[in-house]
Amino acid sequence: MNTSKIDRYSLKHYTRLMISFFGSLLVLTIYQYTTLYFKGVVDIIFGTSFLIAVVHQIGYTSLVGVILAFPFNFWENLRPRYGFNLVFVLLFILLIIEAMLISYFCTALVPLGSDLLGYSFEDIKMTIANSGGISWVLPLGLVIIIAMFFGFYKVTSKHYHHINRMYPFTIILFSMFIATMFIEGKPINHNKTQYLALNLYDTSTEDTSYNSDIEYPLIKSKPIQNVLGEYFELKDQKPNIVFIMVEGLGRDFVGAGAEYGGFTPFLDSLTTKSLYWENCLSNTGRTFGVLPSLLGSLPFGKSGFMELEKYPNKLTLFSILKNNGYHTSFYQGTNSSFDNVDRFLSSENLDFVLDKSGFGNKYKMQAEDAAGASWGYPDKELFKKSMSLPRDAEQPRMEVYMTISTHEPFIPPNQEFYEDKVAKLLSQRDYDNRVENVIEKNDNVFATLLYTDDALKYAFQEYQKQPNYDNTIFIITGDHRLIPIPQRNNLSRFHVPLIMYSPLLKKTKKMSAVNSHFDVTPTLLSLLEAKYELKMPKKVAWMGSALDMGEEFRSVKNIPLMRNKNELKEFVDAEKVYSNGSIYSLEENMDLGSSFGGSKTESKLKAFKSMNAYVTNNDKIIPDSLAIFSVKKEKFTDSEIVWINSVYNGQNFDKVYMIARELAFEREYEKSLLLSRYILSEAPSHIDTKVLTGRVNVWMGNYEKSIEILKACIKMNPNYIDSYSALFDVYFWSERSKEGLELVELVEANSSSAHEIKNKIERAKRQAQKNRSTVYLEKIRDPHTETAVNTFEIE
Repeated sequence: MNTSKIDRYSLKHYTRLMISFFGSLLVLTIYQYTTLYFKGVVDIIFGTSFLIAVVHQIGYTSLVGVILAFPFNFWENLRPRYGFNLVFVLLFILLIIEAMLISYFCTALVPLGSDLLGYSFEDIKMTIANSGGISWVLPLGLVIIIAMFFGFYKVTSKHYHHINRMYPFTIILFSMFIATMFIEGKPINHNKTQYLALNLYDTSTEDTSYNSDIEYPLIKSKPIQNVLGEYFELKDQKPNIVFIMVEGLGRDFVGAGAEYGGFTPFLDSLTTKSLYWENCLSNTGRTFGVLPSLLGSLPFGKSGFMELEKYPNKLTLFSILKNNGYHTSFYQGTNSSFDNVDRFLSSENLDFVLDKSGFGNKYKMQAEDAAGASWGYPDKELFKKSMSLPRDAEQPRMEVYMTISTHEPFIPPNQEFYEDKVAKLLSQRDYDNRVENVIEKNDNVFATLLYTDDALKYAFQEYQKQPNYDNTIFIITGDHRLIPIPQRNNLSRFHVPLIMYSPLLKKTKKMSAVNSHFDVTPTLLSLLEAKYELKMPKKVAWMGSALDMGEEFRSVKNIPLMRNKNELKEFVDAEKVYSNGSIYSLEENMDLGSSFGGSKTESKLKAFKSMNAYVTNNDKIIPDSLAIFSVKKEKFTDSEIVWINSVYNGQNFDKVYMIARELAFEREYEKSLLLSRYILSEAPSHIDTKVLTGRVNVWMGNYEKSIEILKACIKMNPNYIDSYSALFDVYFWSERSKEGLELVELVEANSSSAHEIKNKIERAKRQAQKNRSTVYLEKIRDPHTETAVNTFEIE
């Protein structure tokens, strides 16, 4: 082709592209404000906030225009239309990114920032799939954006002569960009792509160097005060401890004076019969931090403690109570690999873990959303499963629940029934117009709150039938506040109730003093240590202290708050709150007053960030001498690491498992086990890899080892059919017909997929029948077994 005859695109066409880009951004901004309006988040679409958002979109367009002008000019001079096509594609990609980030903001009500780096690709996929998915919306959105961009480009051809009379376009763009730098914006009116880029840059360049001579800065020099002692009549036997961490349970929904009250009647009643802290703060704005904060009073690391590549030595309520004779267990209806929960629990040597994989066929999963995905089992099914499990009346227990129903996509069982209850409550209660508007537009969310409240009521009713109910302490709290419901201020996301109920309570009390999840474990251990001779480390390292029992509102603690993974942007400094660069006064009802200067508060946050990075990156929370359970650290030789890296190139563990599986099929058993060991060191709940190690061991002739591994797989995941399939093979090859027959009963009782291995079940039955017949014939031939023959029956 003779390129000399092809006209080059000029500044005119480039200008039209940028105007089309801005026009598309403007439509996306209108979409954002319209969505938030119909969700009840904003009161008006075209207001001051919208105008500020438009200004920021102009600034973003200007910045993009200045940056892309150079490649456009270079490629157009090099070859006609190349520059135009390049810029067109880049602008289209930027529009897609902005559309996705705006959709995220409309759901989460916070812009996506550096927390993006804190989640694995698998976690991101799982969250998208279980929060409504993308289904047909993504392709439709792409078509709309393409049509919108092309439409604006066509329209500009008719009006370009007006623009052509202006100064050179690049100068105008640069001037607009400079102007927008002096107009302050909030997350709602920032360009979301620009916000993400700047947030990632700030996080990656932040200085967290530690400047102190204290090697273990978290170790406490003084014992924690026993502030709960006067409220409990403890028995001679140690009490059971039951934690229920309720997804999204914010203070705005629970207790007297709740902004969105009436949707948790059981919990509301429980607050009046308990020790109730109405101003507790979760230390993270997402679920990823609740376990380490609530049960370990642990620092965050960069992206949350459970995201650390290698766990430092630590003390938690799990480890200390297990060391004092407690049976420790954890229950959730979702996948425990999400947020590395399984890895954290494995490091605590728990006695029992239940997750989505262990329910069996007697329990009904949460309904699938529009994209065909489900988080797992709803809250009442979780409690039903837990209540079906045996409990030893002689051994104290620590049981921890993590619920899921009050999470997107908010589709509780019997949804229509609960939505009717929401409508009834709206007609009976006198909500102000704004609150009523939010409830009406989010009736599925409030219906789910009603369902979860019923599930909690069921759980307490069933616990009354369990051994030693009268010697049990229950702690109920939220992991963070529900995100889709509009929040009063930047602190609302962390504001959760803390309820401590027990038949052992001598008196009840409501506290208004400010506390955090960091304070719960130190306070409980202080209570137990004062009554019982606990085996405790000589020193402890907690982020928190004793719970403040003040009835009147007061704030005397320093509390760091991690909004999202990688985002430490809030810090409570007694009566001051640092949030996103501003300092506010902390007032009654957790309101934020006028902002003012406070460099000391910001300095405290910076000091905490440095200490937080130091102790988590350098294993300086506690020394080895204080650790109850040394963190299990798989050791690999240098040559093993080199080989592992040669076959593992950053793929997800499902793909690495396939490599280990192929190695086993090729009889490279040692290499297969090595790679499997590496997978399990990083993802301890990867059930396929565990089953593979069981299979490889039997292929190597290690029958007993194989049986031990596969039995553990079944205990961990009673529903997973591959574990049974592998164990049936082991029993068949080792001629253990009795065990095979017992396994038939087990798989038929626990697995909904038993039909998939029907042939192996029938084989086990035939083998057992054959062996019984053989025994019968042998007894007939042996004259010394006459009595036995008369009473022996063939089943």
